[in-house]
Amino acid sequence: MADFERESELLASLGAKIYAASVDDIDNASEIASNLSYPVAHGVTRADADKLGSWWEDRRSIIQPSEFILGADGKVVLSTYSSGPIGRMLATDAVKMIDMYESRK
Repeated sequence: MADFERESELLASLGAKIYAASVDDIDNASEIASNLSYPVAHGVTRADADKLGSWWEDRRSIIQPSEFILGADGKVVLSTYSSGPIGRMLATDAVKMIDMYESRK
């Protein structure tokens, strides 16, 4: 999340909006969000993970990283799913992809 915060101004200049979600309760998610300029939802459940097609880790009751870039029409144009912390979309990757999609218009 800190990576996206570092690039939040650049992403905003591209018209991108950042949202995050966590399995944490509202108090813990609010603590995380206090250092971010974008909203962090709380209380993600296994049912939410299933709707997204994300991996749910039973041992720790957490959703594994799942990132999405949506087009102006709200449709997913790019997604990444990880089964662990390696393979997450970096903010610079998001910038590159948004630039690429914009150049194709």
